[in-house]
Amino acid sequence: MIPHSYVDSISQSQDLASKIISSSTPQQIISACATIETFLHSRSSDQSRHFFSITFPTLILKLFGFTNDSSATSPPQCSSWIDIVSSSNDPDFASRVFHLLSPNGVVFNSIFSIDRKSLVKFVFPTERLPEWARFMLSSEKDVKILSNLCPLFKGKVKADSIKSPGSVYQVQLNVFEYYMFWFAYYPICRANSENNVDNLLTKRTKKEKFRLENWTYSIPGFSSNAKRVPEQKFECNLYLRLLYAYLREFVPISDLNMHQHPYRSSLLNYTSGYDGSVLLRAEFLVDAFLNYWLIDNDFSPLSVNVCKWFGVSPRLSVVSREIPPTSGLGELVKLFVKYLNLTSVWATNQCESNVECSGSPKWMVPDSPSVLFDSSVKSGDLASLVPCVSAVGSRNVWIQRPLYRFILRTFLFCPVGTSIKNASEVFSIWVCYMEPWSITIDDFVGFDALINGCTKNARKEDSQSQDCGYSSLWQGYVLSNYLYYSSLVMHFIGFAHKFLHTDPEYILQMVLKVLNILTSSRELMDLIKNVNTVFHAKQSRSSKSKLHSLYRFVPTIREQLQDWEDGLCESDADGSFLHENWNKDLRLFDDGEDGGQRLLQLFILRSEAELQSFSGDNLAQNLQCIDSLKTQISCLFGGHAIKPIAFSLEPEQQQQSRGEIFKPKRVGHHALADFKYKGDWMKRPISDDEVAWLAKLLIWLSDRLNEILGLNQPKNNSDVGPKWSYVEVSGDVVGNVYGPMETIKTAMYAIGTWLRMLVAAFVDLMRKHGVRVNLRLFASKKIIMFFILFAVFSVLKKAFRHFHRA
Repeated sequence: MIPHSYVDSISQSQDLASKIISSSTPQQIISACATIETFLHSRSSDQSRHFFSITFPTLILKLFGFTNDSSATSPPQCSSWIDIVSSSNDPDFASRVFHLLSPNGVVFNSIFSIDRKSLVKFVFPTERLPEWARFMLSSEKDVKILSNLCPLFKGKVKADSIKSPGSVYQVQLNVFEYYMFWFAYYPICRANSENNVDNLLTKRTKKEKFRLENWTYSIPGFSSNAKRVPEQKFECNLYLRLLYAYLREFVPISDLNMHQHPYRSSLLNYTSGYDGSVLLRAEFLVDAFLNYWLIDNDFSPLSVNVCKWFGVSPRLSVVSREIPPTSGLGELVKLFVKYLNLTSVWATNQCESNVECSGSPKWMVPDSPSVLFDSSVKSGDLASLVPCVSAVGSRNVWIQRPLYRFILRTFLFCPVGTSIKNASEVFSIWVCYMEPWSITIDDFVGFDALINGCTKNARKEDSQSQDCGYSSLWQGYVLSNYLYYSSLVMHFIGFAHKFLHTDPEYILQMVLKVLNILTSSRELMDLIKNVNTVFHAKQSRSSKSKLHSLYRFVPTIREQLQDWEDGLCESDADGSFLHENWNKDLRLFDDGEDGGQRLLQLFILRSEAELQSFSGDNLAQNLQCIDSLKTQISCLFGGHAIKPIAFSLEPEQQQQSRGEIFKPKRVGHHALADFKYKGDWMKRPISDDEVAWLAKLLIWLSDRLNEILGLNQPKNNSDVGPKWSYVEVSGDVVGNVYGPMETIKTAMYAIGTWLRMLVAAFVDLMRKHGVRVNLRLFASKKIIMFFILFAVFSVLKKAFRHFHRA
């Protein structure tokens, strides 16, 4: 017989779900929150299981505005609780909903009670997983190693026992994991759905492949929006408040030692609040945000070494290679990155205050590179291949590669001639990441005051003693993130050239901001230069002990350059400076035409020309900004300062075309015509006399043929010639050829062998002379027009001939 309390709990859970569904006004939402709290307070963990199995999914759908539609593209409803809170602009209303969902609230306390007993499990929809994870789950071979490739899915991928057991897999989560998956997926779904709507509207009015203006939507409260209520109160930013509360509660930053060493020599080493699940929960939360926000649609989501170890392809061919990361995540990712970098700030401050410290933070080993820092480790050491947050004092290692590719893909795939709103948000994330020493507790005072009512004065007193500048304690941070200060700067210069005509004033300020960071400290600038010097030099050539100590970091930096920029090659060229001067090597301090100084000099000339074409009131101020940029370039690269070019502040009388203004005539002592493409000629930027889609197809086909035939590899000089093998055949076998059919077969085999020998000799000759297959010439519009005319002429000729015969 079923107990009455059991039936009563089910019916009350169903009634509560109905009440949540019908709540669409602030008063109804407040009433629903109070009912939920009362229900959970009066129930034990065993009795509240019906709430989580019946009511909790409804609460998630209403909170984020999702529908019951299983389609991944189903947009969130406008009546979601988060949107209603943001539009109400009522701090008390926002605090009421926040209190319900806060990590110390009754909902999360009940969640932890349910998860400890494993009373409820959920199946997360596969179509709402990160894009790369969906691709892995579609392959039976890859799904078996997905748990080893990504700790986020470890122990969570199970075979579906209902639909085709053994061939269909699903992700099973506990209550806490289920909620956090939806929490991380919410901004992705909102941005993608709005972009799809904007794309449909854009295609009706203008036929374009992609426009960055379609990215203008952002979640209410995340960034500015034309339709948003002006001057929205910070207290009503419910999603950001919840994000910071979850990070602060579940991802500790100042008590890492306790969680790094769960096995101690004495029980006295444990604190009373120690819980072994704290570290696992922190790793899960960080990993969930990384995979949803930073990785998601990246075609190379995993480290190359990890993929080689498990025998999977490092690149996902299903994922498009020219899609930028999801827009509208700038403020979220910035808060996430700044909070994780607080671990670096805390570790540095701990070392600075410790008298016995060796002068380096815990995550920086001055005598030998860290295992996690060294990405060129042997493939046999599996533990060093898969990153782990708990292995180091700073979680910076956890986000290095995903964040680098997130920033680079934004700069790389941002369409030319469109708005740079999203790119500017990503730029602020990059700048924040480059200056961890400028992060203080004051940056989070507003969030802390809303959560626990702490006073701002006490926070400021604690932070005033912190030195917000670069010091030698940050040397390990810069070395482990050296590509952010070198290679990514070169890519950003290419981005600045692409978008200079869009907003010259803002692009100029962005470039000046980057150079100000690089030149903010003489010690930092010398470190960046010295690493670049040893990167391009041989170890035996330098006898300086200071430079000699940096050689051990060169293999790691070289390996990071190949891994972090995996798949981003010149075949994706769109004719921009970013691809024409592709950063195959560290060329920031290179003296050539594709070096950083020369490209910055060209940028200054173009900036002056662009600003001169606009006779605005800020022209004098902008030219002064250019002079500051010249000073910083001279400080960074040394040598001769860039000579200023005199421009009259009065507008030109002679009207010039935009093309003539946009294109400078000379760069230094060289004419602009002298700057030519110096990379692989087959992968040069697509020109106007070629069909773009056909050129890309033929380039891909040529690459495949060259790879199959081995023409990409130079001929080995040790191979003096073909090695012929001889087989001694007895006379009886030679004479046993009967009938004409076997004679024909023997002749065909001989002809086939001769043709194979001829092809092999021809391929060997091509390798000897460095000749490769290049079908790109057939993409020329002239050749295509010739074939079209020839086909038309042939059809007309046959038609006239048929007409005369008739």
